[in-house]
Parts: sequence; C-alpha cells; structure tokens
Amino acid sequence: MISPQTWLRTEGLQANKALGQNFLKHPTVARSIVEKSGIGSDDIVVEIGPGLGSLTFPLAEAARRVVAVEKDAGIAAALARRLAETGVSNVILHTADILRCDWEQIIDEATRETDSNRVVIFGNLPYNISSPILVKLVEYRSRIDRAVLMFQKELADRLRAKPGGREYGRLTVLLAFCATVVPLLSVPADSFYPRPKVDSEVVDIRFPKPEPYRVSDEAALVRVVRAAFGNRRKTLKNSLTAGLLGWDGQHIEALLAGIGIDPLRRAETLHITEFIRLSEAVSEKMSEMPR
Repeated sequence: MISPQTWLRTEGLQANKALGQNFLKHPTVARSIVEKSGIGSDDIVVEIGPGLGSLTFPLAEAARRVVAVEKDAGIAAALARRLAETGVSNVILHTADILRCDWEQIIDEATRETDSNRVVIFGNLPYNISSPILVKLVEYRSRIDRAVLMFQKELADRLRAKPGGREYGRLTVLLAFCATVVPLLSVPADSFYPRPKVDSEVVDIRFPKPEPYRVSDEAALVRVVRAAFGNRRKTLKNSLTAGLLGWDGQHIEALLAGIGIDPLRRAETLHITEFIRLSEAVSEKMSEMPR
C-alpha cells in the first residue's frame, strides 16, 4: 500500500477538506478492519468513498465482488489506474455522489449474476454525509445484510446510546427499531492523512430478520422522531406541536396522555417502544382526519 502522501503527490492531487477526505495510511489498520468485519468469499460489497483504496484492495482480496462509489473524479481516476496496474478484476468503480445515486440500481449491479440480492455496505464516512447515509441504510435495509462503517467516535457513540443521555437522538431511534449496532474496533486519529481532530470507530450495523420491532406505519415513525428531536430543549408536547404541522398543543397533549406518556417529558427520555406507540397513535389520528 503506497502512502497517501506519496500517492497524492505523484498524481498531482491533494485531500479535499470540503469532502472530508482523511485517508487511512497504515495498511495493517485497513486489513484489521476488513478481517474483523468478517467479510468472506461469498460477500458482495458496496464501498462508499473508497478514496485511494486503502480498504478497497483488502476488500477485493476477501470478497466476491466490490462496487466502489467515489465522488472525487481525480481520486477515482487515480484509484482506477492503480486497480488496473495491480490486476484487480473484481472491483467495479463508479465516479458518482452516493447520496444522488439510485441505490436499488447499485445493488442490482453488485448482485448481478449471483445467487444473492443483498449486499454489505462498507466505508470510512466523512462526518458531513454520515447522517444521510444512515437514513439511506434504513430505507434500503431489505437489500442490505449489514453495514460496516467507520464514523467519528462521537457519532458512533450516539448510534448505540441509551435513553436519557445527550447522545441519544434521532439516528439512535431510527436504527434501534430495525438494527443492532456492534462496535468492532477503534481507530486513532494518527492512522489517517490528513490527521483529523478526533478518533474514529468502526461499527457493524446489522439488520436482523425478523426485525427487533414491528411498526405498521414507518413514515409516521420517521415523522414523529424527526419532530420530537427537532427541538431537544423543549418538552415533548412543544416539540411535537412545532414539528407536526397542523397539530395544536391541546391535541398533542391529549394524544400523549391517551397513550400514557407525560407531555412534559423530553424526546431523549423515550424508549423505542414508546416512540412506536406514539407513532401508531399519530398514524391512527391522521387516518381519521378529513382529506
């Protein structure tokens, strides 16, 4: 593995701060991540932001196929040349913004001519796209076995937080109802170039079947959770009143009281089962409203 500094200099490139680019510089760390992920010869991987390929190459050795999606055209071209030079033939590289891609199409391509229609998502995610990627994972979880992702340590802590703490939030709840989050390993900041300000952690997000909880109206759950955490300092009654357009405080208070939830509680104190109960009540109430 060529050092990121050498490779970037040779290619006339530099790390793009706006894209949150921090490249793994120790091959032993990259290999450890792939080994601990348990990726095997039957697995099909979609890698988000391969960068200079620190994870791509060990993934290609371990997995059946890798579809890598890189937004930075210069970086993608450099990686494509390196893949060709080293004779790696089971990596399909796309230059595209993963947040603007058709995920169904990507997964279909990854699984084409295989006996599977599900993939493992892999990647070292910059902070600025971590939240929307997690929302995408929930949306497309029927096509995803699991996701092995590296986040800033603070965000990784939030994903498995318990109710009552400041780390507990919207993403925690959205993952809790359909996934389990397992920590794999910590990665210190000095493992990257350029060096970020904080350490990172790799987590394995698994989507078990059947799912841990059932919800009849997933859109209502997403809407309720977004509204509840939209104003964290407010009471649940006030947050929902502000976030659920067309609902006044009196109706919100009555709805909460009707399902046994104190309107004066705050969103971070509610367990996933309470959010599900609340979303079911909201969904039922919405179905009764005139259209």
